[in-house]
Amino acid sequence: MFEIYKDKGGEFRFRLKAGNGEAILASEGYTQKSACENGVASVAKNSQDEARFEFKEAKNGKWHFNLKATNGQVIGTSQMYANESGAKNGMKAVAKNAKAGKINDATVE
Repeated sequence: MFEIYKDKGGEFRFRLKAGNGEAILASEGYTQKSACENGVASVAKNSQDEARFEFKEAKNGKWHFNLKATNGQVIGTSQMYANESGAKNGMKAVAKNAKAGKINDATVE
């Protein structure tokens, strides 16, 4: 499930959560809610193409990935994983959970 929320700076962000409630992908900040919603739609679409994922090893040896749109812009960043295998499993979880496209809008009062 996607969760849309406002950060401390007042920007809209989303995170994709796995079935256990753990955040598996996080967005950048958006000044407009509509742009954040477009980001959610872009993740749902682009996460279905493995070529859109970019894996990286951090200096501390942990792995993470970015999900990129067709224009190359990063639309989501994963948590850190102990190894590349864990990051690849995280990618599969993103693809599976994003496909459903369900949204919890925490900005609605």
